[in-house]
Amino acid sequence: MRLTVTRRETMAQHVVGLTLADLSGARLPAWMPGAHIDVTGPTGVTRQYSLCGALAQRHEWKVAVLREPDGRGGSAAIHDLVSEGTVLEVDGPRNHFRLVDSPRYLFIAGGIGIAPIVPMIDLLEHQDEFAGRRPWHLLYTGRARANMAFAERFERHADRVTTFESRSGGRVDLDPLLDIQTPTAVFCCGPEGLIEAVAERCERNDRLEFHAERFSPIIDPEAAAHGAAFTVEFTRSGQTLHVRDGQTILEAMEDAGLAPTCSCREGVCGTCETRVLDGVPDHRDSVLEQHERAQGETMMICVSRSRTLRLVLDA
Repeated sequence: MRLTVTRRETMAQHVVGLTLADLSGARLPAWMPGAHIDVTGPTGVTRQYSLCGALAQRHEWKVAVLREPDGRGGSAAIHDLVSEGTVLEVDGPRNHFRLVDSPRYLFIAGGIGIAPIVPMIDLLEHQDEFAGRRPWHLLYTGRARANMAFAERFERHADRVTTFESRSGGRVDLDPLLDIQTPTAVFCCGPEGLIEAVAERCERNDRLEFHAERFSPIIDPEAAAHGAAFTVEFTRSGQTLHVRDGQTILEAMEDAGLAPTCSCREGVCGTCETRVLDGVPDHRDSVLEQHERAQGETMMICVSRSRTLRLVLDA
């Protein structure tokens, strides 16, 4: 889709909010909390941003963009070159961070990781008006209050929100927060160090159901490309390709003249998710949850390989 920026706003220090709409007035595809879209900026770099606007507003989408000085330049281009009236190429939405049904919720956000969690809490608050109040708590960490987008949204929930500013020194103590004796869904998004710390504690408590969305890959993409060679059959194109050590399925397809849909090439966005018809994938992505990996029904072809000598993909 080609969508126009109808509003640009400063949401926090180094964070801008963009409202996107189809100027013809067309409704945009429906989405649920946890969904993200692929946005191609003025310099051609495509990045993923979580939808963080109102679910009921079907004619516009909202994203929050953090300037990342050490990134690939996508966020910097949006900060420096995008204004109201700019037309951007957008794909999606996709969702690998869905809000599951649970009697209790714990949300843990680090920095811009708050973006996908905002609509989750909004949905719970809306549902609770009709279905009764379900307990939830939010831990929101950031360097300083000035850097924390949406902070004012949670002021009316002071009894359900814990904020932590890291510049004050020390580290947030996760242990009391995760010492939970009732079934709880834990949703975490933010820096990899925070996600790993939460994941490790959730593994020790079988009452916690852990869900995460990552900004960076678990396995380095260059390392992920290495492993035993294998053959891939593509049912739609009818081609069979050899994937050598040091090469990804995605690269083999591109070398053969195929044009698979892709974005991050790091196994974090889910854009290249492909259905597996035969064979056993060697999952090396940072998207699928454990039960999805065990099912082996889909794989991310930008980083994942094969445990069998032959794979058959719906591509």
